[in-house]
Parts: sequence; structure tokens; C-alpha cells
Amino acid sequence: MKTSADAPQVATELGLGGTIRIGTARIAIDETLAVLRAIAVTSSVQGAAADLGLSYRAVWERVRVLEASVGQQLVRKTRGHGSTLTATGAALCEALTGASAGLAMPLAREGRALQARLADLLATPHRLTVAASHDPLLMEVFSEWGEGDLAVVGSREAVTRLVEGRADAAGFHCGTLTLEAAGPPFSDLVPDPAFRLHLLFEREQGLLVAAGNPLDLRTVDDLRATRARFVNRQIGSGTRLWFDRLLAEAGIAADAIVGYGLEEFTHQAVAAVIASGAADAGLGARAAAERFGLDFLSVGWEAYYLATNASLPTSGLGRLLDALDARVTTAPGYRAPLTPPSVA
Repeated sequence: MKTSADAPQVATELGLGGTIRIGTARIAIDETLAVLRAIAVTSSVQGAAADLGLSYRAVWERVRVLEASVGQQLVRKTRGHGSTLTATGAALCEALTGASAGLAMPLAREGRALQARLADLLATPHRLTVAASHDPLLMEVFSEWGEGDLAVVGSREAVTRLVEGRADAAGFHCGTLTLEAAGPPFSDLVPDPAFRLHLLFEREQGLLVAAGNPLDLRTVDDLRATRARFVNRQIGSGTRLWFDRLLAEAGIAADAIVGYGLEEFTHQAVAAVIASGAADAGLGARAAAERFGLDFLSVGWEAYYLATNASLPTSGLGRLLDALDARVTTAPGYRAPLTPPSVA
């Protein structure tokens, strides 16, 4: 967690900015004062250009725009004597300089107040807001990490919250599909520089069934044929999307599965319903089957991602990823991803 020692140092400097309106024209105050002062000091448009880091032509163009806005000549060019401000130009420069001087003290006072407020704000540790699809290992490590607030939601909802700015990070999975093939909102994360993707781990998903598999279930078609009582995950979860794809591939209608509409929000909840005898099967992670003493029939491995806002500090997040990395090779039903987690 970020401490006051880690907080960036704050230094504020308020200056005379904004615009003045003359007729229908709006003139940038800082730019006008800078050009007029530079010409007054150097007595040369070329010298003013060097002071301002602009080209000779660019300074003259700004002068012409100012003169057109004011309706009077502000700079006089004399052959062999450089350039000077006209009486109007000098008066405008003096007026703006006086305004700047008159505002110096109140601006300095407001600057100090702003600096104090920003220092307090930036010194306050930011608790990460994470929305994530349920995973037993991630939940366990996250609770030990203790540097953020977690909302357990479906994969689609997690990514939506991140994209809409309602979460700092989103944990999600797309079954066997790539992010591009999964479509929006998942595919939207790939080309967008506003987000950073971390491939956390791969986990094994499959059918969770009662110990000993009394109905001898092997495939999703067996669920239909035996009229096994199924317990589903909620709409929008990655596991629910995967189960729907399995049904579609087998040509099985959702209403042919007994209990298709019975929903639970976590892998543990699905496993608990089966362990209690209230259901015969559900799709979930091997880790949940292991914890509840259920049999597990693998249907494949999937990648689990964490997407974060690209501006998010990585120090605290790195500790979470390191803790996951240390556990993933020994936890049942997990393995390290083929591509290591990315920590930028």
C-alpha cells in the first residue's frame, strides 16, 4: 500500500491565464503578455523568437493576430533599429503586467492552499476497486493481500465496470476463446492503450458431480439423457458462457437441461449445492471440486486475466501478482500461463 513517503511531491504555481475579450475576439493573456514582453526587452522580433523558442515567422504571425483582434498596431518595425512596441502595445503590456502583479499575492495564497490540499489527497493511500469473476485461488490470495476492495461479479460485468470507470481492475475469463474471438467488451481491451492486460494463470474447468459419479455422467449430452439436476452459474459469467457454448456445440437446447435456470454466483456455491445433494452436476473449477470432495470431469483449460487501468500504480498490484505466481504451480487445477503475467 502506498505510504506518505511514496506520495509524489506537490509544487503548485498559479499564473495569470485565461482570455480577454475585445469585441468578438478572444485573446490568450499568457501568450499576449509573453510576446509583448519579449519584444519590449529585446527590441527585436528575432530576439523575442529566440526567447520564446519560436520561429521568427511564428512570432510575427502572433503579433498580426493580436493587432487584428485589438484593431491597432502593437509593434513597430524600424529599418536598422529592430522592432519596438507602439504606444498601444506598450500600454497593453503594462496593463497586463500590472494585472499579473496585482494578482500575484492572491494567486500565491491560493497556490499554497491548493498545494496543501493536493499533498493531502496524494498522500492518502488509494484502495483499489477490483471487480472479478469468482475464482477460488484469486479470492484466497486477494483476502490475504488486503490492499483493495473486491466485488465478485460475472466476467462481462467486471470488464464493463473497468471500461466505464467503476473499477480500477477487472478479473475475467473467456473459456477457450481468445479475447478477440470473445467479442466486446473483452476484445475492446486488446488494442486500447488505456488498459493493461495481465495473464494471471490457467485453470481447469469441468463438470462437478457427486462423489463416485453415481449417474456416470461424462458429457453434457449425459446431462440431458439422464435428466440430471444441473446447477448453473449466473448470466454474464465466463463459466455460464462456456456452458452455453458446450450446449450449442452438442446441439442441445437450454430447456433440455434440468435446472438450467438455477443460478449460483461462485464456484464454491455450485460445489456446495452438489455436495448437499440438491443438484447432481454443475460446471466449475477443479479447485472447487477438490474442496468439497466432488468428482471432476475435465472439459478443458482456460486463461484467467486481470485487466487494469494503464495509469494504475503497479507497486501494490505487483505484490498481488507475485503472491498468485507463487501459489499457482502447487494449487490443484491451476498452472502457470504459457505467457508470464505482464507487469508494466
